[in-house]
Amino acid sequence: MANFETRLFINGKYTDAHAGSRLTCYNPVDGSVVTSDVHVAGKEDIDAAVAAARAAFPGWANTPPQQRTTLMLRLADLIDKNANEIARLEMLCTGKPKIQTPFETGLGSSIFRYYAGWCDKIGGESYPTQNGFMRIIRREPIGVCAGIFAFNGSIVQLSMKCAACLATGNTVIVKGSEKTPLAVLFFGKLINEAGFPPGVFQAIAGAGETGALLASHMGVDKISFTGSVDTGKKIAQAAAASNLKKVTLELGGKSPSIVFPDANLNIAVEWCTRGITLNTGQACIASSVVYVHKDIREKFLNMMKEAFRQLDHVIGDPDSNNTKISTVVDKIQFDHIMKYIEDGKTEATLIAGGERIGNKGCFIKPTIFVDPEPNARILKEEIFGPVLVIREFTEEEDVIAKANETEFGLSGAVFSQDINRALRVSSRIESGTMCINCCTMIEATVAFGGYKSSGWGRELGKVSRDFYSLENKCTNSTL
Repeated sequence: MANFETRLFINGKYTDAHAGSRLTCYNPVDGSVVTSDVHVAGKEDIDAAVAAARAAFPGWANTPPQQRTTLMLRLADLIDKNANEIARLEMLCTGKPKIQTPFETGLGSSIFRYYAGWCDKIGGESYPTQNGFMRIIRREPIGVCAGIFAFNGSIVQLSMKCAACLATGNTVIVKGSEKTPLAVLFFGKLINEAGFPPGVFQAIAGAGETGALLASHMGVDKISFTGSVDTGKKIAQAAAASNLKKVTLELGGKSPSIVFPDANLNIAVEWCTRGITLNTGQACIASSVVYVHKDIREKFLNMMKEAFRQLDHVIGDPDSNNTKISTVVDKIQFDHIMKYIEDGKTEATLIAGGERIGNKGCFIKPTIFVDPEPNARILKEEIFGPVLVIREFTEEEDVIAKANETEFGLSGAVFSQDINRALRVSSRIESGTMCINCCTMIEATVAFGGYKSSGWGRELGKVSRDFYSLENKCTNSTL
């Protein structure tokens, strides 16, 4: 019998799905079956999850803020305590190196700790008396919220969907990717151990059909989605067509990094390498395009090629302490990335990688293309893999224009030792997050979200309270 949970977590307990449909999860390292028994939530299960969340909402919304704080801090401690088990479950389904997961669990627990501090700080407003009336603005929880997210960071994304939501008095239903459901389902155990009331948190599994049921459900008041642009549009349409539920979308990215002549090249090379190989490039904030000034082009390219050559020593078995880069998530993603690489060989010049590693498993050698054609697919489209594209620029205005020639606007970076230029250029790049002399950064205290097709709304930071979970109510009172 498998030593992990595959059932749905609804109303404080694990339960079988009503229908007999099951998901199969595969290990991308060798293609072996991890389990064929993940329960798929159908309509009856979604109805049950929503009913449980709705029933729990009044009690949770009226739970003293200090008590919510205590529970969330306890949950954060449990995430840290169970980091090894979370790493094991993620590694089984994603091939993610086990040494990477402590960073993700650490970020997840920090998000819960951050919002635990907000539970008793949800204030309102009042306005001066006019004509005998006093006006008071209250901030109230929305109700039942849902979170749907991708395969590339289950615990981080779950924390982003749940922490602000729970802190402000809402109940929640989460669905992770059908490719990586185990860590999400395991989270129900931590919820119970922390002492949350039944119905405050639900975890379900399923593919797109299950997500569509959540997005269109009349009993869900808010939905937050992380995933592809196409699916995000469908979520928004379903939300509008049902009960006009509130929507937050964090979608794709094609994040530019700009390297100026005065940059510290050692730092730039280190971060540009890390930015495209973290999670094997399967990250919405991956730094997948680099613009390098012509005066340092050759030196930078040589340093990047050497950095990628050194990666050969840290690619391999995700269960090894020496492995920093492993497989992509499955054969579908592998074929998707390899198709882009083959197209890239006709659209640009290949200078590193460009091939699979071995003949077993979903291993791809980190790849660099330079000088792509202006409309090359590898330049314009999100690949979601370890494929870096490098372009040359000459002038500041030129590179700003090039960096903004994209439908996406999630993240970006500027490398320069001139702080005035770094701040000036950062302010003109159309991205929700900009980094200076680093890239692919995300933390609990700072709002995260995109411009353009990268999404709507923000998660994390103080502002997430408003996007995630609070309504304004105006009360007019006679004196």
